[in-house]
Amino acid sequence: MKKALSFILLACFINFPLLADDVSPMTVPGATTVNTEEAKALFDNEALFVDVRKDSDWDAGRVPGAVHLDNKKGVFTEASLSAEISKDEKVVIYCNGEKCPRSAKGSKQAVDWGFTKVYYYRDGIPAWKAAGYPVE
Repeated sequence: MKKALSFILLACFINFPLLADDVSPMTVPGATTVNTEEAKALFDNEALFVDVRKDSDWDAGRVPGAVHLDNKKGVFTEASLSAEISKDEKVVIYCNGEKCPRSAKGSKQAVDWGFTKVYYYRDGIPAWKAAGYPVE
């Protein structure tokens, strides 16, 4: 009985991180992490913003002019991103902030596909809205 209890506790301890809220990484190798002010400067310079959130989040508001490529539905692909922008143009990938790993995943995929100017906007739409920047 004592061994069984120890095994259960060990299993819970090992799997505990899997039960925690997803937190996106601070950086993505090959991508440039940007804060809200840097994201706004990219927006002002007409960089393409790619929103990788689910449909209902997209419908609730987004960065003006952003392209919606939900990466949980398989819509975010090398072909779909290439249809929007060339591999040497600036692309800002965002989702719902630090607890949304979708933008990190999308940024990594874009880098892996050979996009060279990938900007990982970890703070995403919550920070964008909090800064009072435009939303459509």
